[in-house]
Amino acid sequence: MSTVRVMLAELIGTFFLCFAGIAAIISTGAPIESGVGLIGIALAHGLALSIAVSIFGGVSGAHLNPAVTAGFLVTGRIGVPRSVQYIIAQLIGAILAAWACTCFFPVDAVNASNLGITLPAPLPGAEKAWMSIPQVLGVEFVLTFLLMTAVYGAAVDERGAGVKIGGFAIGLTVAFDILACGKLTGASMNPARSFGPALIHKLTGGAAGENSFALQWCYWVAPIAGAIVAALIYEYLILGNDNDG
Repeated sequence: MSTVRVMLAELIGTFFLCFAGIAAIISTGAPIESGVGLIGIALAHGLALSIAVSIFGGVSGAHLNPAVTAGFLVTGRIGVPRSVQYIIAQLIGAILAAWACTCFFPVDAVNASNLGITLPAPLPGAEKAWMSIPQVLGVEFVLTFLLMTAVYGAAVDERGAGVKIGGFAIGLTVAFDILACGKLTGASMNPARSFGPALIHKLTGGAAGENSFALQWCYWVAPIAGAIVAALIYEYLILGNDNDG
């Protein structure tokens, strides 16, 4: 498959995910207050990812996430040059999605939601988030571990093809991860999903965007580590050798 085709697939697929997720978060908050809440945000991310995987899985494999690409890199399912191309395309897709949301939504709504940036949320009535950095890292590690396991089980392991539901298994994993821990860390599981809105809000948000990159490193380190560990376990312990036992 040509470089342009796979990069375009990764870019548009990541746009699917990030635009739907960011827009849902902005719509939920003031002053729009759509009322969809955390369930709506989880469904927006999950459905968008499911559709994107179904559309682009046959073109690029539909990683749509630098952490997923890193997982496939360490198991030898993608080479270094191609993985760099994938990650660049994913970051561009996320940046464009965040920029589009700033064009479509009122400034007050964008600022109230911090453009959907994934960050630990404060408790009601509190000014600061209660989660420590180790807790943020731990949550994002576990969530992305589950996501990468779902990617392997739904898109790589051919032994259960008869019971699979394609991209929806991956999308539903993202949805339940957000339902479980969206109120803790924002449930990113995806460095591109965190980076895109952080960059755009930093560039366009003025004073409201000053802290856009707070804890950004956590949303790179933990998802990538979680995806790598999940990939290694599935590749070498679950897939293993078909001739084993």
